Amino acid sequence: MRKREEMTLLKLLNFLHVLMLSVFTGAADGYYFYTWTQCIYSSPDLRDMELIESFCFNKYPVLRFNSTVGMFEGFSDFGVKTAENWNNDTNLLQQTLAKVYTFCKANAKVYEAAIYRKKERPEVRLTSVMPGDSTHPALVKCSVYDFYPPPIKVYWLKDGEEVTSDVTSTEELPNGDWYHQIHSVLEYTPKSAENISCVVEHASFTRPMIYDWTPPAPGFEWDIRLLFTVESAALLLGIITATVGYIYYKIKTWS
Repeated sequence: MRKREEMTLLKLLNFLHVLMLSVFTGAADGYYFYTWTQCIYSSPDLRDMELIESFCFNKYPVLRFNSTVGMFEGFSDFGVKTAENWNNDTNLLQQTLAKVYTFCKANAKVYEAAIYRKKERPEVRLTSVMPGDSTHPALVKCSVYDFYPPPIKVYWLKDGEEVTSDVTSTEELPNGDWYHQIHSVLEYTPKSAENISCVVEHASFTRPMIYDWTPPAPGFEWDIRLLFTVESAALLLGIITATVGYIYYKIKTWS
């Protein structure tokens, strides 16, 4: 799998609470006070979980608590005084620090199970883009749909050997519903008894999945059209013959 699949992603949970106080009743504008709680971690076992809780007024930070520091920090005169008072309150510091476990880690476990560890097996389709023959190249497309997480590897095999040229692939394309898709096109010259396969590696698979390409029989579509043409001509000839015979019979009868 690719390098970036092996890298640990920084994960962030955001929770924003806004309180609006209007100067005049019914006024559109007002004073905004809000708290912004961030839970930041990268390790699967959540051991590096960090809580950052910010208190802001009209977009300006007033006060902030960082669990790594273990104290409140002020950014205005009011914030500095408040931080000093709150830092002297041992019970408040312990309660705020406990949010790392009661709030951050508790929610992170839910998110991990529902999102980060979610694995959805892809749907793979092989289709002919352009038929070919011994003198003209053919194009075959391997489309992979509705997979999660997005890291995936798609490549081609020709008689068991990986194809390193004449391949055009897209990046992982988001569907907008958490799922993704990717497409890869191979250009090749059809040869007798040649085996072509599309290989997909994804976190939802325990091993690489191989999908063999079976090209349509040469001239198949032409044979079908020819068959319908011959049948139509035979039917038309039969109708004409029957009509001529009927007219000849009536002429003989009247005479």
